[in-house]
Amino acid sequence: MHTPFTPLATVPVDPRTARVHEEGWQSWSPSGAYALGDTPHRPTNANWATVCYRPGVTVPAGTFQGEGLLALDPGDGSPVRLWAAADPRHTVPSIRLTVQGDHAEVSADGPVKLLTGTSVQAVLADWADGLGTPAPRPAPTVWCSWYEYFTNVTEDDIHENLRAMDTLDLPIDVVQIDDGYQSALGDWLTLSGRFRSRAGIADTIRARGRRAGIWTAPFLVDPSSNLAATQPNWLVRDENGAPLNAGVNWGHDLYVLDTTHPEAAAYLVEVFTTLRAEGYDYFKVDFLYAGALDGVRHSGADALTAYREGITLIREAIGEEAYLLGCGAPILPSIGLFDAMRVSADTAPYRRPQADDYSQPGQDAAEFTGVGRRWQHGRLWINDPDCLMARPAVETRERWAAHVEATGGLMASSDRLLSLDEWGVQTTRRLLTGVDAC
Repeated sequence: MHTPFTPLATVPVDPRTARVHEEGWQSWSPSGAYALGDTPHRPTNANWATVCYRPGVTVPAGTFQGEGLLALDPGDGSPVRLWAAADPRHTVPSIRLTVQGDHAEVSADGPVKLLTGTSVQAVLADWADGLGTPAPRPAPTVWCSWYEYFTNVTEDDIHENLRAMDTLDLPIDVVQIDDGYQSALGDWLTLSGRFRSRAGIADTIRARGRRAGIWTAPFLVDPSSNLAATQPNWLVRDENGAPLNAGVNWGHDLYVLDTTHPEAAAYLVEVFTTLRAEGYDYFKVDFLYAGALDGVRHSGADALTAYREGITLIREAIGEEAYLLGCGAPILPSIGLFDAMRVSADTAPYRRPQADDYSQPGQDAAEFTGVGRRWQHGRLWINDPDCLMARPAVETRERWAAHVEATGGLMASSDRLLSLDEWGVQTTRRLLTGVDAC
């Protein structure tokens, strides 16, 4: 049963100049400021509502809604107001704002507190500062295989780009192997046919003076995986006892690993302990929204408790010295768990996201939310604006590079390096050299 919304405040506004900041649920959920007459970004189909927004939450038309955070600049010279979750790591209420003429009505379905400030970004930054989260470590510079090779990456592709880094004299600390090395989601320790040795490629990366990084989606399970076939009791269940559906991606349904099941938890630890022992010390963990989906878990734990416990298992397995980047992660419940965090939708070689849904890949979508979440950088974690793509085939590559550079956050290149022209090489080198992590 849904908790009813309780009125919080009635605030006079200037409808011409007032602005509202909505904080989205997870990395890919649109977040940013709107004029009162704007239509906020919302999911355009049911699957994206599960995979990229707050599942099970439908926002009424004509309503602004922030998940745990909503800020209002009344536009009349009075202080900016921020309504913020009282216990953001564990309880994230939805906060709504509707406009009635020259007044805004604010309500929430859980406990919040009120702060005031001089601007939207300033009051959000003040709130973050008040959490007392330790300052994040500077981010390494990264090369990532995803935006050139996607799931078709091969071990030979990694070798080629390793050589190119030396040839082009690029200051890349970490070489991160993305999706495609594994046989299936969930079967992380079984290689696809495109890789010969996970430990061997890590050794080669380290022999060239760089660090080895790797991608996983630790809470997702492919229904066709060996894990799903042999360990069905390791999956989160829905209320009917069937495996919980975490949405569709990669062309098929997705299941969720129940990390509260002792054997599933031991498997999760084994995966990351093995990867760490093989020489990987930079971990991108993706599609983390799945670990926070409501469902029936072995321990009976609520979703956010299970999520935080699952990330803690990963951190303990890789050690404090390893670098941990989150993506597709519920934002407020992730506070204190990560070194860096993706703070926007995926970028793409093009500007407009599919169906104009700002949770989907596209430079416009990534820029909108990346700008809206600048206040998080250096306070909650190092912001990851997503990868630089500087090859000639990328639409508006100059504008995208300027956005990445302006974040001052994690700098990652994701081109086939030998495909870069002179501008691409110079821009990639400049951004990687000039990284200012805090």
